Amino acid sequence: MKKWQKMAIAGLVAGSVALGSIPALAETTSPRVDKREAYQQGRIYRGVDSGKITPREFNRLEREQARIRGAEARMKADGVYTRRERLRTNKMLNRSNRHVYRAKHNRRVR
Repeated sequence: MKKWQKMAIAGLVAGSVALGSIPALAETTSPRVDKREAYQQGRIYRGVDSGKITPREFNRLEREQARIRGAEARMKADGVYTRRERLRTNKMLNRSNRHVYRAKHNRRVR
């Protein structure tokens, strides 16, 4: 077999493997949830930088964010991230959002 034929076959095999894995990736990705988690993380850091969130509040909020990330990872571990799991994650993020708001607006400063 010629070199270019081997390269073409290798490319086709690699392409078919990559295309075969796309549906599996699509089921476990959640760009909206990931974007929301990143935004909330930024809100926490901005609150610390401005002095509106105390170190104790920061630690509590960080633990909560870690719990959410862990729960999301466990939900995605089976390879499928269902609508119900996304709703549950959003509910956890809603609760966390309220906690961040309260921490930033409770008149405690560092």
